[in-house]
Amino acid sequence: MPLQEIETGHQDVVHDVAMDYYGKRVAMASSDHSIKITGEGNPNEWTQAHVFNDHKSSVNSVAWAPHELGLCLACGSSDGNISVFTARPDGGWDTSRINQAHPVGVTSVSWAPSTAPGALVGSGLLDPVQKLCSGGCDNTVMVWKLYNGTWKMDCFPALQMLTDWVRDVAWAPNLGLPKSTIASASQDGKVIIWTVAKEGDQWEGKVLNDFKTPVCRVSWSLTGNILAVADGNNSVTLWKEAVDGEWQQVTTVEPKNLLFFFLTVSS
Repeated sequence: MPLQEIETGHQDVVHDVAMDYYGKRVAMASSDHSIKITGEGNPNEWTQAHVFNDHKSSVNSVAWAPHELGLCLACGSSDGNISVFTARPDGGWDTSRINQAHPVGVTSVSWAPSTAPGALVGSGLLDPVQKLCSGGCDNTVMVWKLYNGTWKMDCFPALQMLTDWVRDVAWAPNLGLPKSTIASASQDGKVIIWTVAKEGDQWEGKVLNDFKTPVCRVSWSLTGNILAVADGNNSVTLWKEAVDGEWQQVTTVEPKNLLFFFLTVSS
């Protein structure tokens, strides 16, 4: 596919961009307090479709839900709130909120897989799961679940092993296996891998590595067994869990291969 330029319509810095599952919509988060969705009508023609002005400060992160949950977008803001926009059949959008999810600011959001852990290897529930995780400037990772139309905290206590603000979170695909996994990246240089075996258990954290420099982004492979880490040393490394449970660096992605790597991860 040839490179295409999309006019954002934002009046300030764009912090995050996310394309939906079908490749027809791009959501953008900006310091101008807004979220804008641009849609592709005719091939290679992108026009602004929706604007959300629900936040009172910079919007730092946007993430589309798994397509099984419908057209649904989560957004995290420096005002401390998370907003979730869900498209209706009539073309409108319903809005739900997690107020003061991280009172000093939300930096990142990521959706859980829609398949319940264990659903494909046992008697797990087959109903779609609506969960997401978030990271904030309060150095914590939080897990949220939609109960009867209301988002509620789903981890007690909050996940705390970091000494500086959380720059990114990524919930790993689980392919129905009986474990949930979240990676968190921090300004303190550490990446923490959080796991929980079953619903109701406490999450356990393990340091993947201390990079000695701020870690900017983490991203899972489609199978959820390889983690890409981008850090302040301008490097991207790939990590995989060994049979003994320890995480090992697989390789470093060379700069000349970064474009191919990101296209592969996002496809």
